[in-house]
Amino acid sequence: LYASFELEAQVNQLATDLAWLGVACYTIQIYFDFSGYSDMAIGLARMFGFHFPENFNFPYISTSITDFWRRWHMSLSRWFRDYLYIPLGGNRGAPSRTYLNLLLVFFLCGLWHGASWNFVIWGLFHGGFLILERLGRGQWLLLVPKPLRHCYTLLVVMVGWVFFRADNLGHALSYLGAMFGRAQPTSNLHPLAMFLTPERLLALLAAVVGSTPLLGSSPSPRTDRSLSRPCAWSVWPRCAPCSSWLSRRLQPAHTTPSSTSGFKCALP
Repeated sequence: LYASFELEAQVNQLATDLAWLGVACYTIQIYFDFSGYSDMAIGLARMFGFHFPENFNFPYISTSITDFWRRWHMSLSRWFRDYLYIPLGGNRGAPSRTYLNLLLVFFLCGLWHGASWNFVIWGLFHGGFLILERLGRGQWLLLVPKPLRHCYTLLVVMVGWVFFRADNLGHALSYLGAMFGRAQPTSNLHPLAMFLTPERLLALLAAVVGSTPLLGSSPSPRTDRSLSRPCAWSVWPRCAPCSSWLSRRLQPAHTTPSSTSGFKCALP
């Protein structure tokens, strides 16, 4: 709620610290919203024997934008890679052709999210940084200490989320101005201390910890295999009779029970 309030507020009411807090909250919100219902879909599908691939792999621990897109919305990244980037030639041609392919892919990735200049700029913004990281085969980025690479990645991602969330391009530019000290707040109606209550600070801390692999292992960002979900297996004994009934009801008429697998659960 706070993230929505800040990004919809009048920019002339936002101080720099409040603007950064707003986009930080939205950065957390969109990850847990999107990753959460992806995990729900994976778990529900697993209860009926379907194996969906992992869709998020702790993207906010990335140390480059290239790494970020190996961890964020991985099913969409794979689709654009297999059906657009590779057919366009991928990285098999000259570097200039590879850069053009990346821009085309992320231009269309932006349009896929919505027919708006905000989304187009968001896509090209990420595509531009992917090209930047490929210059010199990416060796320059390896010379930067890992903590600084992580800060750089989070900064790029958070600035990109402003374009993604703002109502229009003008609003996005004005909000970025507030973030970088270009706005002149007309009043101090919403001081930072008003929002940083102990409860909200605890919630922010829990969100930060939950967006890292501190509480569990991190799978390889390149893997396509689906993962076991504790929430799915914990209710599987209750759903097994239902799955068995569905298997019998959806069994083709010309087959026998012994010749069809139906919805049988494939245990790892």
